[in-house]
Amino acid sequence: MSKYTTGEIAKLCGVSVRTVQYYDTRGILTPSELTEGGRRLYSEDDLKRMKIICFLRDAGISINSIGELLSEDDPSSVISVLLEQQEQLLRKEVQERQAKLDMLDGIKKELKGVENFSIESIGDIAYVMENKKKMRQLHAILLITAIPIGIIQWTSIIFWIAAGIWWPFALCILVAILYATWATNFYFKRVAYICPQCHEVFNPNFKEALLARHTPTLRKLTCPCCGHKGFCVETYRKKENENG
Repeated sequence: MSKYTTGEIAKLCGVSVRTVQYYDTRGILTPSELTEGGRRLYSEDDLKRMKIICFLRDAGISINSIGELLSEDDPSSVISVLLEQQEQLLRKEVQERQAKLDMLDGIKKELKGVENFSIESIGDIAYVMENKKKMRQLHAILLITAIPIGIIQWTSIIFWIAAGIWWPFALCILVAILYATWATNFYFKRVAYICPQCHEVFNPNFKEALLARHTPTLRKLTCPCCGHKGFCVETYRKKENENG
């Protein structure tokens, strides 16, 4: 039967000599023979055991868990539990890494809207991303409430064309104006803007905000803190600002 030195078994398994020695000290890979000179020799069974250890380590299973598995008389009862635990752990890690990737992607997108980038701009981006979920919820509320108004308007138009009765459409126009007034006030009471110059979060003048040039995430405003006029980043208004 073949015998392998520490270096040989390390080479066959694609690991370092120190790794083999470490597994020895942890008690999960004990050499089958020790020469008079203190040289460790490993058998074919030891080599198979080492390959199993390497396979489980590649799967992310801890040394302690591998030790428990190898010491079991009936390893089949343990391996399924270990694999299930490891799968859950890896899925959690994947979710965490995906969240970090999404954050990086969000930062890259937000950077495109920054006029004069500085170290403070990173804080602005963090502020916007922190409140992004609330902004999505705000947009969803407006969309959900607008859908019935749109349906009623189109129904009144069809009714006007089909029956020749115009007053339901006129009534719908009045309702739409009232809704637009409510929605505009509702929206601007819940958003704030970040000045790209002084990085202060401010609540703009209602009329200026309503008439200002804007994109889905930016609005050209005058900062009341430093007087800078330019495109400011839109974010959700925090409670301390909501009453300000």
